[in-house]
Parts: sequence; structure tokens; C-alpha cells
Amino acid sequence: MRADERSAGNRHDPDRPGAGANPDLAPAQGLYDPRFEHDACGVNFIVHMKGLRSHEIVQHGIGALCNLQHRGALGSELNTGDGAGILLQIPDAYYQEVVPFDLPREGRYATGIGFLPRDPAKGAHAVEAIEKIVASEGLRVLGWREVPIDDSMIGSMARETEPDFQQLFLAGDGLADLDLDRKAYIVRKRIEHEIGDD
Repeated sequence: MRADERSAGNRHDPDRPGAGANPDLAPAQGLYDPRFEHDACGVNFIVHMKGLRSHEIVQHGIGALCNLQHRGALGSELNTGDGAGILLQIPDAYYQEVVPFDLPREGRYATGIGFLPRDPAKGAHAVEAIEKIVASEGLRVLGWREVPIDDSMIGSMARETEPDFQQLFLAGDGLADLDLDRKAYIVRKRIEHEIGDD
């Protein structure tokens, strides 16, 4: 390669920082340096084009996550990784059956998973703080549900930091669907910022 090609920022310059990792990256310039490029996300979308809900879609989603194992970070324990998740529609019929309290009709309640401290006193403090935020936003807590989990496959490092998984259900008078979603989003962001890792 000629010197003038290097100075012109040829992407295949073997002498540039970060060379060899990805020849399609731009050369270092200003605050940008290809040595700091990284990625680790893999995203799959599995949907029914008509919005129909089924456990089959969830199974396909789990299969897709398994196919992305190479994109996740693993530590020294092969069974301790950086985690993954699935976003799905609220399975109203299921929740109406399993929660130990009354739920409004579909679209009139919101739900989310809380990763609470395992220490009972700290967990109770977190629940109290969350419920205050919910009330201050004009919503009401319908109840909490202990999420059934199977942690038999996680490594000891993950087990040491495993949270208490609790599911929160909330509603607001006269709020439904998108209006309720917006309000629940504000509640979630406030919880993240005001409580955080406490």
C-alpha cells in the first residue's frame, strides 16, 4: 500500500489502530477511534402478523434466544451470562386466572416485573417507595405477585446476585390502553431514577 493511500484514510490500512477487527470501519478521526467499536446485541422479532397471541410464538422466541447464545457475554461460569428477555403482549386470560386479586378488564391495567432486593427489609422498603411513586402519578397498585422461577440452571455467581422477582399490577381511574401505557412508562422511569439500585 502506498503512503498516499494510507494518508487518505484507506479502510484496509493494516497499520491503523483497530485494523484487522473489521476492515469496514472508518479510520480514526477526531474523537472517533475504531479501537473502541464494539457490539454485543442480537435482536429477533417473532410476531403473528395479525396480532394473535399464542404460546407457540413464545416458544419460537425462546428458540431464537438460544440461537443468539454466541452474542451474549459469558463469564468464567458457562451457566452465568448477561441475560436476555422477551417482550410480549399481556396474557390477560392467564393473569385473570393466576393472580390472587381482582383485575380490571383487559387494557385497563398495566404490569411489570420488579427486581427487588432479597433482603426482606430492603425489599419492603423498595415496595413502599414504588407504591408511593405509583400513587403520586395518580395510579393505584392492584397487587403484587411473586413470580414463579426456576433458577436450577444458574451458576453460583448469578445466584449470589439473584433478585427477588415480584410482579406489580397497577391501574388508573379512566385510563386504558395507550394512555395507561404512557403513565406506566413515567412510573417506570421514575422508579429507575429515584430508587435505582438502592
